[in-house]
Amino acid sequence: MQTYHGSCHCGAVTFEVDADLSKLGDCNCSICTKKGSVHHRVPGDRFRLLTGADALKAYQFNKKVASHFFCQNCGIHTYSHPRTAPDKFNVNVRCLDDFDLREAAYKMATFDGRNWEAAFEAMQQNRR
Repeated sequence: MQTYHGSCHCGAVTFEVDADLSKLGDCNCSICTKKGSVHHRVPGDRFRLLTGADALKAYQFNKKVASHFFCQNCGIHTYSHPRTAPDKFNVNVRCLDDFDLREAAYKMATFDGRNWEAAFEAMQQNRR
């Protein structure tokens, strides 16, 4: 596990995350597709918001379980609390300043967010 540092584009929002980035996630739901984020989920004790709490805006839609956080200054999505685990942090790996997605070695898992209920049920079945 390593500590990574992240930020939005304008630098108002900064954070740290303790993570093993060998497994990342890609979701094809309506919002993830449009924002183009690559996910890595961590428990709350491994995520630290350093600056910019006042610059963040939360966006919710549909069932209003997930919360997607964007910098209200530059519009960059830094992290979310996903519907699949609203108590966790889904960090947008593309916002990590000291991680290069193009050069790193990782496995990409996919989640069929367009068919959320069926995909979530399949994910739960695979964990049993």
